[in-house]
Amino acid sequence: MEHEGEIRMDRTDPYDASAVTGSEGLRLRPWREEDLPSVLRAYEDPAMRRWLAVQVFGPEEAADWLETQRTGWAAGTRFAFAVTKSGREDELLGNVVLKRSDPPNGPAEVGYWTTASARGRGVATRALAALTDWAFTTFAEQGLTRLELLHQVDNAASCRVAEKCGYPLARVIPALPPDYPLDGHVHVREAPAAATVSPSGDRRGGAAGTGGGRASGR
Repeated sequence: MEHEGEIRMDRTDPYDASAVTGSEGLRLRPWREEDLPSVLRAYEDPAMRRWLAVQVFGPEEAADWLETQRTGWAAGTRFAFAVTKSGREDELLGNVVLKRSDPPNGPAEVGYWTTASARGRGVATRALAALTDWAFTTFAEQGLTRLELLHQVDNAASCRVAEKCGYPLARVIPALPPDYPLDGHVHVREAPAAATVSPSGDRRGGAAGTGGGRASGR
């Protein structure tokens, strides 16, 4: 029986673009070329324009964004999933990503964004919970013990999503204008000492997403 936050991987190779199943029928799958129109529509949202550090304008930039996700999987440094529902995988709900350094030492970073129609439905928290469990399970033997989530200080909705997924606020980083005009929050989640499920309960959140760190892109 699946519990909220548990995942099921189609394959176990961490460098294989496997799909992940989260709670309430949520499905995280690799991005596909045919997702280009959905990416364009997602980035037209004013909330996405406000909160995300990396922007997408037009089909060419959307194609480049999708290529970044593909090459990230191949390199083992960026694992991005399109967030959908089982049985409705053409309906885009958002994006979640795990980014690891090369070589993979130290903490990794997670991020997410949700489409306008998906907000207020608990998609962000359930998707982040599934990604978190997948990351700690998949990369445990490689020594992954810490995940960080970064967002701009005034993004209160992303603060709530992080905390509901077990990422308490760890520190504040100073602004770095012009790209980062305001301070940022760094939330941290440590790997569980033993296999556990993610926090349960009502995890509704309306955040568009996280802008990420100094060199981050969603």
